[in-house]
Amino acid sequence: MAHTLNAFVHTLKYEAQDILSLELRPLGGEAFPAFEAGAHIDLHLPQGIVRSYSLLNDSQERHRYVVAVLKDKASRGGSRAVHEELRIAMPLQISEPRNNFTLVETAEHSVLVAGGIGITPILSMAQRLHQLGRSFEVIYCARSRRSAAYVADIEALATQVHWHFDDAQGGPPDLHALLAARAGVGAANTHYYACGPGVMLDAFERSCRDLGYAHAHIERFQAVEVAPASDAQHTYTVELKRSGQRLTVVPGQSLLDTLQAAGIYCNTSCEEGICGSCETRVLEGTPDHRDSVLSPAEQATDQMMMVCVSGCKSPHLVLDL
Repeated sequence: MAHTLNAFVHTLKYEAQDILSLELRPLGGEAFPAFEAGAHIDLHLPQGIVRSYSLLNDSQERHRYVVAVLKDKASRGGSRAVHEELRIAMPLQISEPRNNFTLVETAEHSVLVAGGIGITPILSMAQRLHQLGRSFEVIYCARSRRSAAYVADIEALATQVHWHFDDAQGGPPDLHALLAARAGVGAANTHYYACGPGVMLDAFERSCRDLGYAHAHIERFQAVEVAPASDAQHTYTVELKRSGQRLTVVPGQSLLDTLQAAGIYCNTSCEEGICGSCETRVLEGTPDHRDSVLSPAEQATDQMMMVCVSGCKSPHLVLDL
């Protein structure tokens, strides 16, 4: 069973339109595990809901974790539970921090791009870069000024900020133009980070590729549906090295379904391939990667896979389970 931490709700605060921040403190007064800028935690919410949210506070803090949650009109229950059911002093189980959006602290220059609630990991990164005295700038995009959280915090940290509010500027930002204007800063050792809606992240990745920016990093909070590869197996066997079990995945049943039906515990949260909680080591075989966590280079090694969404291209798979 994955290790969870016992926390309680210390503070609830409205930060912008439909955005509620949640400050958690450890029960018993002990320090929380350390985390790095870009990390996220799982909240174990009422009715068995588990959701992942980025930590936005100073990564040097151990006495608290802070997340912010947008009340999503299409909520499957997670954001609604945070906004409507959590109360001050309520106990809450959380996961230890995980980081799929690592900040390269030694970069010559960093460009941080936030879209809406995607400001949360970006704020933590800005705080860390400011502490280190590193060169960085922020591009902050939101539908309106009133829906943008932590504007004052960003203004206090970053000397270079480009603001884009759709309602004031007649539509969404031209990310290609914004990123192209930063081509001369830091040259080959500039790192670009983006977190926000899927459409924005797709445009960010496309623009970085077209502009030849080698160091582009994204954090998704919405899953991208990836179709099975043309050579994906419909039926394959899975050997679990530690437990010694041998299972068969059949059409209509996912790898995760097969593992859970056999009583194998897998640490899962999103079950959409975006949080990284189910990351599993591959000992043999070729996964069919369908996640949004591993980079293309990481997927190409076939050393790890997200068992919640991924499949298999080889007849046999051996996992470190």
